[in-house]
Amino acid sequence: MTSTLERLLAGAFPDPDGGAPLAAPACTVVIAPSLAGREAELVAGAGLVPPFAVVADPDTQAVLGARVGKALAPVIAVTLDRHPHADGATVARLREATRAAATLVAVGSGTVNDLCKYSAKLDGKPYAVFATAPSMNGFTSVNAAITLDGHKKTLPAAAARGVFIDLAIMAAAPARMIRAGLGDSICRATAQADWLLAHLLLDTPYRAAPFALLTEDEAVLVAHPEALLAGDLGAMERLARILVLSGFGMTLCGGSYPASQGEHLISHYAEMLAPEGPETLHGEQIGVTAITMARLQEGLLAGPPPTLFPTATDEAAVIAHFGPDLGPACWAEFRHKRLDPARCRTVQARLADRWDEVRDRIRRISRPSAEIRDVLARAGAPTAPRDIGWSDGFYRAAVTHAREIRNRYTFLDLAADAGRLDEAF
Repeated sequence: MTSTLERLLAGAFPDPDGGAPLAAPACTVVIAPSLAGREAELVAGAGLVPPFAVVADPDTQAVLGARVGKALAPVIAVTLDRHPHADGATVARLREATRAAATLVAVGSGTVNDLCKYSAKLDGKPYAVFATAPSMNGFTSVNAAITLDGHKKTLPAAAARGVFIDLAIMAAAPARMIRAGLGDSICRATAQADWLLAHLLLDTPYRAAPFALLTEDEAVLVAHPEALLAGDLGAMERLARILVLSGFGMTLCGGSYPASQGEHLISHYAEMLAPEGPETLHGEQIGVTAITMARLQEGLLAGPPPTLFPTATDEAAVIAHFGPDLGPACWAEFRHKRLDPARCRTVQARLADRWDEVRDRIRRISRPSAEIRDVLARAGAPTAPRDIGWSDGFYRAAVTHAREIRNRYTFLDLAADAGRLDEAF
């Protein structure tokens, strides 16, 4: 039996939204127990040409970068700082260092991948990625999380021409990074609930397709999360497929909507404003914030339709909270989804008319917060803000103000305008 990924790559996955069979964008995806000795063959098979810039950080260089560089030699070897920042300054340095390259080859995950795909987009160059950890779902998406002038944004990025995943390398990644990949995957339910809510209340576009891609592997993964930390290559292959398919889902929808909603807004707020403290991984944050969002969603869906009030937060309040540098950019996003009195009446009427439908449809695709917590706990992942160094006061501020950083309507907005955000805690 062929996997969902194989059917998608073959252009033969049925579209649950009623369109033609789904096909992945032009991309070579290879997931295998080992890719040692195949690096040059894989890159050539994806239609990529030299000169290659092989981009890594010190850790990923040691794990896989040296091997890839040797196989593709001669290369422009670019080693970023340890724990590089995905920000405008680092992008500028990377573009300068890879000016003479025809192709960028990222060796890493998360930040290394985002920096390469964003730089490739700006310079009109193709790129490929050799993954080193199953820590995030951005391998096949066409967006990158980049911080510009202190404001974390999701920006258009190049599509990978090749995604190469050596399962032995992935299984040997630090346990925290494996757990982070689980965290970045477990939020499927909360992100889908938020996106569906916006569709049902505000008529924003919505597709079931990106979630149908995940169904087969997600069910097995959440049933046996312990296997990821036991060196089980079959479990690691499922997680790798979920991460790749989640990225393709975002690409099919033209944005990060199916994978990034309220739980990511809280995480982005924390990454923008958290005081100095222990380093945390994005996926660790998402696991914690997904539990919060699931709890909030459950509470709001448990009773009658919420009673909404016009949005009280105004421009002065946003700038007062975020400061004169970040505040204007946040307000430019937030103002589009505020409920003025007329819009509030419209949304309230729709809640009254459609509440049973809204509640039933969202419940069908949700996961209980207790189940999400249990899956993460069984894998040894963080489940509470304090587990990743966030104080109660900071986390309360993050949940309260996260909705103000982006024009994306979620249960955070519904709860805030109903005066019920406290149910998240």
